[in-house]
Amino acid sequence: MNDGTVLLPWFVIRQDDNGNRYRVGRFATKAEAQRIADSLDDLGPDRRYSVEKLNQNGGGRQ
Repeated sequence: MNDGTVLLPWFVIRQDDNGNRYRVGRFATKAEAQRIADSLDDLGPDRRYSVEKLNQNGGGRQ
C-alpha cells in the first residue's frame, strides 16, 4: 500500500425482508465490522446484518 490507499476489505451487509442486500459500511478488520453489525442487530428483531470480506473481484462474499 505504498500508493497512499487504505484497504477496507470487510463489509457490513444488511438484508431486508425481501432478500435485498445493502452494503452499509466498510472496515479494516473483521472484528471492527462484526462489532458494528452486532450493535446494529441490537436495534431491533427485524434487522439482519452480516459481515463479508471483499473478494478478488472487488465484491463481497468471499
